[in-house]
Amino acid sequence: MAKTSWINRNDRKKATVAKYATLRAELKKKGDYVGLTQLPRDASPTRVVNRCAVSGRRRAFIRRFQVSRLCFRELALNGMIPGVTKASW
Repeated sequence: MAKTSWINRNDRKKATVAKYATLRAELKKKGDYVGLTQLPRDASPTRVVNRCAVSGRRRAFIRRFQVSRLCFRELALNGMIPGVTKASW
């Protein structure tokens, strides 16, 4: 499980991105790159990290299911993800 502070920090970054999204779009449309540099660093969408909804892990994240590979495996084996079964041939 990821530290709670890391998860909270990522949530703050998401909120900052949402807050400045329209302003960033306007500045980019105008080509005002000096204005973009005046915005907070966390206003950039690239600063937000994809994290697992269950454990908060950031590595080995599966976008389609919004979980890490470890949580995906556990959920799939327990039948918690519809349509996903263990392969056997």
